[in-house]
Amino acid sequence: MKFFFVYILASKRNGTLYTGSTDDLGKRVREHKTKATPGFTSKYGVDKLVWYETHDTRDASLARERQIKEWKRSWKLELIEAFNPNWEDLFETQNLWS
Repeated sequence: MKFFFVYILASKRNGTLYTGSTDDLGKRVREHKTKATPGFTSKYGVDKLVWYETHDTRDASLARERQIKEWKRSWKLELIEAFNPNWEDLFETQNLWS
């Protein structure tokens, strides 16, 4: 079964945030970390995976991404803190690079 992901990257704890969605989380985060595409995340050094969730369909992940992008910053910080209170780079700690 194929999964789809919504994720939040941060530049550092309580730093600049970026919300995105993808069907290959490991590949997408690697692209952010290597600054493969010029844009917001490469410009502001946003490459630390601090939150993600899985969805069964692309439509569900895109809807959730749009929902989170509309949220107040404080709500996003609460979401991250509940899932990852130490703001660890989940790309590293959950072996998403494999």
